[in-house]
Amino acid sequence: MPVVLELERVSKSFGDFRAVCDLSLRVERGSVHGFLGPNGAGKTTSLRMILGMLLPDSGRLSVLGSPSALAVRDRVGYLPEEKGLYRSMRCAEVIAYFARLKGLGRSEATRRARSLLERHGLGAFAMAKVETLSKGMGQKVQVLASIAHGPELVILDEPFSGLDPVNQQVLEEIVSDLKARGATILFSTHVMAQAERLCDRLSILGGGRGLFEGTVPEARRLLPVRIALETSDPSADPGPLPGVVVRDRLGAGRWSLALAVGADPGSVLEACFERSIRLRRFDVHETDLHDVFVHLVGPGAREASMR
Repeated sequence: MPVVLELERVSKSFGDFRAVCDLSLRVERGSVHGFLGPNGAGKTTSLRMILGMLLPDSGRLSVLGSPSALAVRDRVGYLPEEKGLYRSMRCAEVIAYFARLKGLGRSEATRRARSLLERHGLGAFAMAKVETLSKGMGQKVQVLASIAHGPELVILDEPFSGLDPVNQQVLEEIVSDLKARGATILFSTHVMAQAERLCDRLSILGGGRGLFEGTVPEARRLLPVRIALETSDPSADPGPLPGVVVRDRLGAGRWSLALAVGADPGSVLEACFERSIRLRRFDVHETDLHDVFVHLVGPGAREASMR
């Protein structure tokens, strides 16, 4: 798959503070790529270097085949973390205005603005002033303004921040629609749930460094599947079990088991039945992205990585 965005050992410091250190990243054409990390991990600084707002101290960047996004800016859409719209303008006018800044003619920009509003359920608000919109609706309008010119690469910085669940779902639908139309999407977030649902690939940052890059299943395989097992007989010991690599006794008849990568929890349950071990509890905990995130970034990121 062609690569539309690549960073190779990119670093950026502000005085004595190193915000990004030797970061490498590859985003494939037509994919949704999550850029994950707790607050302060270096996500926004990295995005600003990608967009040409900041120059890296070292390393190499390539955006749509160019060493600078400024040379291909009409092919890139960007939603900044700091949201802001012209409050006295009408929704359709705002979207058309941003589309014209990216090179579209007046009539085409207006047509696309109205089409986007209709497609995403905001047609009735085309002539409403921005100042009358709720926060969630205003954020949707700003997302549409960032993509009205039909960009090949869309960069969204914390797009889900502050949205209620209904508006988060609408924004997820916009991301899915962009992908279906062939766009490449890179979005930063510290919310694991959206990344798990939307991403083809993801990168996890911590302390300005890249800690992982790959698919969600590859991330999950970084940690073992765990089983909480409790026997009816407190003195019973299940003994060695197939696929179990760690066996911790938590108390009378209670065990925490960790499985080898690829091991089947069903084989463990079957072995217990074959040995006539009576069970009161057999709970399988499949590793999710939240577990991997906390494992890589540290327990201090637990609050930031909201489910």
